Amino acid sequence: MICVSVGRGRHKMMIAEHQHLAENGAELVELRLDYIRRAVNLKRLLTDRPCPVVATCRRKEDGGRWEGSEQDRVMLLRAAIAEGVEYVDLEWDIADKIPRYGSTLRIVSYHNFDETPDDIEEIHHKMTKLDPDIIKITTTANNPIDNFKVLRLVRDSNIPTAGFCMGSMGMTSRILCGKYGSPLTYATFSSDRKMAPGQLSFNKMRKAFRYDELSEKTTILGVIADPVAHSFSPLIHNAIIRKMGLDMLYLPFRVPKEYLNEFIEACPEMGIKGLSVTIPHKESCLKCINVLDDDVAGIRACNTIVFEGNNAFGYNTDCSAAIESLEAAISEKFPSEDAFEGREFMLLGAGGVARAIAFSLVRKKAKVFITARNPKKAEALSDWLKCDTVPWEERGQHDPSVLVNCTPVGMHPKMDETPFEVKWLEKKTIVFDTIYNPERTLLIKQAREFGCTVVTGVDMFVRQAAKQVKFFTGQDPILEDVRYELKRATSAAKY
Repeated sequence: MICVSVGRGRHKMMIAEHQHLAENGAELVELRLDYIRRAVNLKRLLTDRPCPVVATCRRKEDGGRWEGSEQDRVMLLRAAIAEGVEYVDLEWDIADKIPRYGSTLRIVSYHNFDETPDDIEEIHHKMTKLDPDIIKITTTANNPIDNFKVLRLVRDSNIPTAGFCMGSMGMTSRILCGKYGSPLTYATFSSDRKMAPGQLSFNKMRKAFRYDELSEKTTILGVIADPVAHSFSPLIHNAIIRKMGLDMLYLPFRVPKEYLNEFIEACPEMGIKGLSVTIPHKESCLKCINVLDDDVAGIRACNTIVFEGNNAFGYNTDCSAAIESLEAAISEKFPSEDAFEGREFMLLGAGGVARAIAFSLVRKKAKVFITARNPKKAEALSDWLKCDTVPWEERGQHDPSVLVNCTPVGMHPKMDETPFEVKWLEKKTIVFDTIYNPERTLLIKQAREFGCTVVTGVDMFVRQAAKQVKFFTGQDPILEDVRYELKRATSAAKY
């Protein structure tokens, strides 16, 4: 169940939000009594309440706004119980001071805004002795493994435990806790009024992540990156999964490099079936994978992991998606010619995407030139593939048949930048920009205006995402559905 926190300074506004939430499907609302600026009138807040409530009055050290005495706070919580609230939230250090009364259920809570302590299991054990109906443990995730520590408590506890982590690193645990048996998770009335770090809005929890539909049988998928908040993959994959009628959920996991191995190793135990892999993990994740497909083995970069039993299978859908996108454009312009063999391609960049595309082009006997802002990376890639390099400052002096941008130059929010000046373009050149947000990068706009044939990153993204869905689910999604969801997610165009 999603408990929606409401904290307003005036009784009138708190009552209005409570009513609005109940009318829009909220089953439980947390009334943050510490937010009310004047004396709290419990009868006014609770009489004719439209749905059940949790009465909470949080101290400042626990993330609240209470400015009165501790004695008055305890008395207020006791009064809420006397008024018959459905739940009362009691911090674990005062729970033994407030006895059970009537039908009110006791949530005994622990909050840590600094860390997830190593002795969290011991803390949980002590809380079981405080006559709880529900134990609530909320810690701060300083790394992604902290989430798993708390989620294991939720999964293994004999007493119903609402457990999740705060902060950007802990956001996904607010959703995942439902799969592992948490009786509650918490959301905010709106995204601009968060009451705890990493809190999501009620609508996002319900609609984007379908929290109410989660069960222990739900298959978890996700994308790992650092940072990850900018990724549109969760919106797109979840929409496609929903259209396919599958009991799956796709989440964004922020995973710093130093925790990558430990995170991937924990995935099977935590019921995570598959991962999309993006910057900066496409190459470093290989040491965690024990079965590589031919593309990954050749490219030495992976963007898709599927877990089956004790095995982690690695795939690269960037490779085939980019080649299919290029082949469609080249074949349309030169229908009587081979799309790749002998054709000159100049790749801007030497990162993971460039590595995948260059490998595939060389395999198809294309003539490939690598140019990058980091000359050492360009030389390393060209040495590996036995192709040529072009100094970055001389990139405009070459006349390739196909120009492929594999750099982030021109990506949102720096959309006024281009990696290749329009004065260097030729009308006969096919220009492919792998950036998908925005679809119409400055490079694409200028190339189109100049008369070049263009291929956008949207086409590549759609194809690679569809291939990932097939690896995750065993089913082919409809390409136009993927394209529609990407367009909608990026608000690039009405479709």
